[in-house]
Amino acid sequence: MVSAVLLATATFLVSIVVLWVGSELFVTNAAKVARRVGLSDLTVGLTVVALGTSAPEVAVSIDAALVGAGDIAIANVVGSNLFNVGLILGGIAVVAGVRSSPLLIWRDGVVMVGSSLVVLLFVWDLRVTRVEGAILLGLFVAYLLVLFVASRGEQSHSPSNTEMTWWTPVLLVVGFVAIVGAAQFLVESAVSIARTVGLSEWVIGETIVAVGTSTPEIVASAAAARKGMGDVAAGNLIGSNIFNALFILGITTTIAPVSVAETATGTTLWLVAISALAAVLLGTERVLGRLEGLTLVMINLSRWVLDVL
Repeated sequence: MVSAVLLATATFLVSIVVLWVGSELFVTNAAKVARRVGLSDLTVGLTVVALGTSAPEVAVSIDAALVGAGDIAIANVVGSNLFNVGLILGGIAVVAGVRSSPLLIWRDGVVMVGSSLVVLLFVWDLRVTRVEGAILLGLFVAYLLVLFVASRGEQSHSPSNTEMTWWTPVLLVVGFVAIVGAAQFLVESAVSIARTVGLSEWVIGETIVAVGTSTPEIVASAAAARKGMGDVAAGNLIGSNIFNALFILGITTTIAPVSVAETATGTTLWLVAISALAAVLLGTERVLGRLEGLTLVMINLSRWVLDVL
């Protein structure tokens, strides 16, 4: 039993590392392709970067749904979103403070809260159907159209080293393959750990798997914070949450409808509340201060404790 847990844990940790490396390759080269076709930096950040940093969640949730681990599929997304606005955004605010813009709050912040509300509505009966998945995808397409229309006329100020080369598409594919492969091993090892130590798949998905698949957001946001770009970190995290809620759950449940534990409703309701609080705090004087960031961190940690107990 001990050897099985150690093997599963080692597989889980290696999978996280491969997910991180694959995501880094994917997001960097996808951004180069996007800029090559004329997308603005704002649109790239809210779409391509969000896609790249959320790629592990995409692969893990789809794989979990296909193998019948519905709790991990949904908990991974809900847990990742809680982690993004609670620990990562809150943690950055504690360290450096986070500034925002009216556009980020009134457009993307509102969409983030609204998408969380829709997810809550769909998980309320403890099952997300293909029709509901298709609705989520439709909402995501509508959001993308709004972004692309708004990006017209915006100027990109990307550095020259973001230009495409002949190996850019190759690295893009390598990153994607790494993400898909590592996701399968991560899900299998997470399920094994949950069953061996007696934790539910929902708790494992909401905590360990969610943190593991959120490593790209951690790295990207920490890098932005170090450079004094807290607003960029906030934009990436909000974009990732929208992508997770609408696209990932949409594509996952369209492929395979999932059933979830009763814990899903309470945790998703918590996500709606903390998302709304984060949006309000960001809009207050357009800055998220240290005390406000600490509040978000403590709320998220409290949720984890309640779910584990």
